[in-house]
Amino acid sequence: MDASTRLLRLLSLLQVRPDWSGPDLADRLGVTTRTVRNDVERLRTLGYPVSARPGVGGGYRLGAGASLPPLVLDDDEAVAVVVGLRTAVAGTVAGIEEPSVRALAKLEQVLPSRLRHWVDTLRTYVVPSAGSPTPPIDIEILMKVATACRRREALRFDYRRHDGSQTSREVEPHRLVWWLRRWYLVAWDTEREDWRTFRIDRMHPRTPDGPRFEPRDLPDDDIAAYVARGAGSGMWDVASWVTVHAPATSIADRLPPAIRLEVVDDRTCRIEVGADNPHMLAVYLGMLDADFEVEGPPELVRELRNLSDRYDRATRR
Repeated sequence: MDASTRLLRLLSLLQVRPDWSGPDLADRLGVTTRTVRNDVERLRTLGYPVSARPGVGGGYRLGAGASLPPLVLDDDEAVAVVVGLRTAVAGTVAGIEEPSVRALAKLEQVLPSRLRHWVDTLRTYVVPSAGSPTPPIDIEILMKVATACRRREALRFDYRRHDGSQTSREVEPHRLVWWLRRWYLVAWDTEREDWRTFRIDRMHPRTPDGPRFEPRDLPDDDIAAYVARGAGSGMWDVASWVTVHAPATSIADRLPPAIRLEVVDDRTCRIEVGADNPHMLAVYLGMLDADFEVEGPPELVRELRNLSDRYDRATRR
């Protein structure tokens, strides 16, 4: 390959993996290690901060510089960036809509025709659901929380609960989760000594940050499902534990993430379910396609009896 093509290929390799030895790069490029050293010097003159460590175990690493140099993206990466920017333009995070539009225009201008075809296909045939209005969050708050997770620094913030009341919290932040068009923080609440989930759009961080902390074992291996269960059950107005006379494996795939499931034995399980009102919950339980017993509340029992009478009347003829 010519010098320009080889230089771009070298840059692409340095972006894919953090560390490369000279012989590895030379083998990938089909040149000598001396040519690799010369090409690295050319990248440095173009503004790419490539560091080098001599000796056994040494090699080359692409570091962070004072300004953002041009990036080399393969086909899949370019399409992924376009899709991500289009999502950002939807306005889920306040303050990045206009920069996203500018970056998207620059990228689409230089896309090869084969990639433009895929992007146009996504634009034409993928229709986003409007859903319920989602309050955009402040990018500064999102970045502050993400930075606290990375640095393992405690967060102090004022928080608006679901009922509108205010509270002050100090937590050890661990993970950010994007679920149903909202951002959530999974954190250890130091006062309550338990895991809690917080909506980012209801947080107002205080300064200064708290002390550093040692990371804890997360409350669930699937932290996204953990958030879905907590956020989903937090919106229920009516909830109940139900004993289902069916194996847990036979109904697990029919349950949404917010439903907790406990195995009783090979033929029985218990689930925690909820809904906006007793009628909705009674109808949902009928869709389990299995015998079940409810543990309350009384309004759910009454609604199940009403539905039973209605179905009985519908079949008398």
